[in-house]
Amino acid sequence: MDNKNIFSTDFTLGILGGGQLGKMLLYTTRKWDIKTSVLEPSSEAPCKISANYFEVGSLTDFDTVYNFGKKVDVLTIEIEHVNIDALKKLQSEGIQVHPKPEMLEIIQNKGVQKQFYDENNIPTAPFVKYSSIESLKNDVASGKRSLPFVWKSTTDGYDGMGVSVIKSKEQLDTLANVECIAEELIAFKNELAVIVATSPGGESISYPVVEMEFHPTANQVEYVICPARISDSVAEKARNIAVDAAKKLGSTGLLAVEMFQTQEDEIIVNEVAPRPHNSGHYSIEGSYTSQYEQHIRAILDLPLGKTDSKVGSVMVNLVGEEGYTGNVIYDGINEIMAMPGVTPHIYGKTETRPFRKMGHVTIVDDNLDEARKTAELVKKTIRVVC
Repeated sequence: MDNKNIFSTDFTLGILGGGQLGKMLLYTTRKWDIKTSVLEPSSEAPCKISANYFEVGSLTDFDTVYNFGKKVDVLTIEIEHVNIDALKKLQSEGIQVHPKPEMLEIIQNKGVQKQFYDENNIPTAPFVKYSSIESLKNDVASGKRSLPFVWKSTTDGYDGMGVSVIKSKEQLDTLANVECIAEELIAFKNELAVIVATSPGGESISYPVVEMEFHPTANQVEYVICPARISDSVAEKARNIAVDAAKKLGSTGLLAVEMFQTQEDEIIVNEVAPRPHNSGHYSIEGSYTSQYEQHIRAILDLPLGKTDSKVGSVMVNLVGEEGYTGNVIYDGINEIMAMPGVTPHIYGKTETRPFRKMGHVTIVDDNLDEARKTAELVKKTIRVVC
């Protein structure tokens, strides 16, 4: 690609998905005057206000994705639930697709993803794949599968959906009768993540390891802390494993690698996401190069940016409060904006519902402990209600 001709020209970057991740990708395309075209099922998605061209349509329909992709020069995603066959055909016809559809095909199914880890010596938790919930119930009844364990639907899971820790046989009756995996419950010290950026030309770079704290019931990330409060040796191990996973998967663009740090300080891979990720939101304020700019740099084969942190950062997710569904109000936003080092990002979703991701807040401070305390105060102060 002659990437000198992508700025202020008719070159068009296509994005499948118009949610908040896409909106934040458009921060960079607007800054660099790169023409964009977005395909999104919702007519009121966050990307609508910033894309040069916004099309409403299904991301899983072959014809819709294929016809959209024929009109762009490079095609990327902000959500992985897209039509793979359409991407393969576009790629065969000369459209650059990042990430590669072959990698997306592996990642879309958690069972296939886990099998890939096993076959490629990427450390992960032991698991068994089941064709249905009935097969799993039979193994539990016979004692072949002991409790507790982690149940995951192999497809269509997101934001904590499709994942449950199973502690009793009765819980099995609440699960969808779908293909699934049962995964060994790992005793871990920390949940960590590393974002790796890789360009089509082979340049690769990783971000510092972040530490993730999850909501106890929603199974969503509540806080992301950068850098993770771990030893240098564990951090190096985590970054090396993440880079290795990206290389083996053939990643282009961003790959977010979620991991567990075990009690013995081993690192095992939980899941990956082939796009900008919740664990990298902090980078907009906290890093020399945000994950969103880095993804654009990577897929357009531009030089990759510096990934070091400028300052300690903590990200707080803003999600809809339980018991509220309706037109959104951000109660307490004035108070948090008065706090030093606090920057809110509002995604542009007009309706709130319980645990829906509505925005995030970044807190930066030279003292990471102080940033974490401020994050706690932010969480207690702002309420996403209606």
